[in-house]
Amino acid sequence: MIYDVEFNSSTQYPAPSVVELAQLAEARGFAAFWEGEANNMDPMVLLSAIAARTRTLQLGTAIYHVFGRSPVTLGIQAATLNDLSGGRFLLGLGPSNPRIASWHGAAFDRPLRRIREYVAVVQAVERGEKVEYHGETYAANGFKLSWRPRYPASPLYLAALGPQMLRLAGQLARGVIVNMADPPQLRKLIAGIRAGADAAGRDPAAVEIVAKVRCALNADREAAQVPLRKVLTFYSLADFYRRMLADMGWGPEIEAIYAAYREGGFNAGMAQVTDRMLAELPMVAATSVDEIRDRVQPYVEAGATRIIMAPVPCTADVVPEIKAFVEAW
Repeated sequence: MIYDVEFNSSTQYPAPSVVELAQLAEARGFAAFWEGEANNMDPMVLLSAIAARTRTLQLGTAIYHVFGRSPVTLGIQAATLNDLSGGRFLLGLGPSNPRIASWHGAAFDRPLRRIREYVAVVQAVERGEKVEYHGETYAANGFKLSWRPRYPASPLYLAALGPQMLRLAGQLARGVIVNMADPPQLRKLIAGIRAGADAAGRDPAAVEIVAKVRCALNADREAAQVPLRKVLTFYSLADFYRRMLADMGWGPEIEAIYAAYREGGFNAGMAQVTDRMLAELPMVAATSVDEIRDRVQPYVEAGATRIIMAPVPCTADVVPEIKAFVEAW
């Protein structure tokens, strides 16, 4: 089993501290560091700094979205970071959501078409090809890198939860990054991924299944539960995840959270998060690292081949707390 790590769940860290934590993660045996994109710090900038201070740690975007830059620009960035890091870059992409699209003055439409075309242009740029591409959502007219990439293809990982995106990921990607799925749901998603791989004539076993599990470590279990309740409330209020969680059998709980939120605000919604949700969803409130490992095992048994451990701090002293988690791991 491959264990990776991310540090951007629920909390923002000073950029230099992220670099130091990533160095420690490499020393403690984590395989990769992943950084996501929303309105936080830019993943490529952070990953470039980490690349210069590490030697074996893989460096992934989980997830970069398609609205923040043209596919030609991302192709240039990916080729550059892969060259800088000695081939350690992992390109995680997703179509994002209407809110993030609106931040960039774009419309969220045709996500499958967008991601397919975006990937085609990015990968052609990374290979050093002259790119003449005219799609329905993206175009590139005669672009070609002025230098030859040493590593002409970053491994592609797609964020996928819906059936069509899962099938597309099985057809195109090295791996699939899954967020907020419990073990039974993970098994269902993997079936969709394998169907896509089969349809494309690929070996389904060659597609990596990357599951994200958030965790909080504290000697006081209730203290560990508090930040995870906040994260779970956030996802329970987000349109797509609210539907997904309801489809997973949590409909009454999600409705109670949403109704309380509309009536009394975020804290009222958070008060409706049940202990059973924390016990069965990928939100591990633990008093020891061994307990976290035990709680992660069902995701391994469900078919995950990589686990992104996403520690969520319980106190305001976030950097020492997360450093302690990485050292304990």
